Amino acid sequence: MSNHSKAKKPLSDRRKFLLNMARGTGYAVIGGFVWSAYLDEAKASPLILRPPAAIKENDFLKTCIKCGLCVEACPYDTLKLSKPGDHMPIGTPYFKPRDIPCYMCEDIPCVPVCPSGALDESSVTVDGHLDINTADMGLAVIDENSCIAFWGIQCDACYRACPILGQAITVEYSKNERTGKHAFMKPIVHADACTGCGMCEQACVTEKPAIFILPREVAMGKAGSHYIKGWDKKDEARLKDAHAIHTTTRMSKKKAVDKLNAGFEGLLDE
Repeated sequence: MSNHSKAKKPLSDRRKFLLNMARGTGYAVIGGFVWSAYLDEAKASPLILRPPAAIKENDFLKTCIKCGLCVEACPYDTLKLSKPGDHMPIGTPYFKPRDIPCYMCEDIPCVPVCPSGALDESSVTVDGHLDINTADMGLAVIDENSCIAFWGIQCDACYRACPILGQAITVEYSKNERTGKHAFMKPIVHADACTGCGMCEQACVTEKPAIFILPREVAMGKAGSHYIKGWDKKDEARLKDAHAIHTTTRMSKKKAVDKLNAGFEGLLDE
């Protein structure tokens, strides 16, 4: 058989069309898998911890340009840029306290370098100076079931590790009623002082940390806008434009003295 007869026959236009369609379908399927994976990353867990001065998460994702300047500025390698498989929006900065916490740099070098405003320098500025103690990266939460201090074993690792010593975490004494001889020395987290740096989480002696950092909106409940702190002037200011709503019931028509004299059964009748 001649070399000419062994040569591949040119593809017909129809075969070329079918092959191109098959290739296109294959690329579309692969692209679909990649896009699906990207969407999974974009719909990340709400437990991500961001750098100091990060704005609210939804706004952060819209504002962060994924430049990595904050990561480069971090002197302790605390901050990382997320990559595929990290289960968080790709290219955004984050940190894991159990690995490397935020070491609370006084000059907060990761913040001023942010070019987009995703890290809001004004939120950590007091009287014209940067103040890392005003940062709000998250809030420490204690699992009392696994914290050995709540078992009665003496441990103050988280208390000693806290950079705002005696303010963000304090130790509370209580009697051990089970033994009648020993005392509990329980760590207590104070939300108004905790910055969420995570030094306590890294220092925790248990295999899985009994104290850990969560984003504040996850860690804390919400009372509702209809509750006002009367002792807080800023919170009380919300009453300025509020409108009272009055409800009338059979009980409310009675005088207070009559209601008290009615007794418990009288109240039930209402």
